[in-house]
Amino acid sequence: MEKIISGKVREIYSVSEDRLAIVTTDRISAFDVILPTPIPQKGQVLNRLSSFWFSYTQDIVPNHMISEDLSQMPAELQGPEFEGRTILVKKLRMLPFEFIVRRYLFGSMWKEYQKTGGYCGMKLPEGMKQAEKLPELILTPSIKAEEGHDVNVSFQYMAEKLGTELARKTWDASLALYQRCYDYAYDRGIIIADTKFEFGLDENDRLVVADEVLTPDSSRFWSRDAYQVGVSPESFDKQYLRDWLTQNGLDGKTPPPELPAEVVEKTREKYLECQRRLVPEE
Repeated sequence: MEKIISGKVREIYSVSEDRLAIVTTDRISAFDVILPTPIPQKGQVLNRLSSFWFSYTQDIVPNHMISEDLSQMPAELQGPEFEGRTILVKKLRMLPFEFIVRRYLFGSMWKEYQKTGGYCGMKLPEGMKQAEKLPELILTPSIKAEEGHDVNVSFQYMAEKLGTELARKTWDASLALYQRCYDYAYDRGIIIADTKFEFGLDENDRLVVADEVLTPDSSRFWSRDAYQVGVSPESFDKQYLRDWLTQNGLDGKTPPPELPAEVVEKTREKYLECQRRLVPEE
């Protein structure tokens, strides 16, 4: 089989002219660096959550998933090591943007706000605190940088590249997807502080959501009951790992460090707890 992409977490194979197989590994990255220590079951959690959200939101916008049944995969991907972490998807013409939806003042947004009082050219109210809920949803499209972090761009820039109609459609779909899933997760004790979406166009030029959706790798998941303004909230994503790396002076270091067993287990528990809260038992 032809492997067409080997990403930080996913291996993507070409199955046919119109289909791909995506295998979600247990690799984990932080500060744009892939760490050498995998997190057991992480890939299965990401795959299960994305599959759930795809089903839950398919009435808002179609998604690229065809099947997660291993018997429908190419023979090379039917081994037990691929169970629960492999999906068959439509091949799309991917849009060259990521769509980041933010509801809380945190991460890079908090850092910029402290310096400028705003974010990406948008003015925010004075006196806001870390992790405070924003007055309204903020969407920032971004493009891949050749090196380092992605670069935020304006709606006008995106509209020039995609056309105003498609730009508006992806904008509206991103906000609708986020709000639907935010409400669902909040009722189950999780605050989705921010997330990112990726879209493509199918053979009929329909807008389709792709890649992963609302996982602990692409989102910030906070404990609703432990949430407090002014502090870094208890999370069910890799913020714990980022904090550990930062506290030990290992953020962004290359070569990256091996992770201690207790950090691996704590990270694994957070991913599994996220799935337990969000995905109904079958």
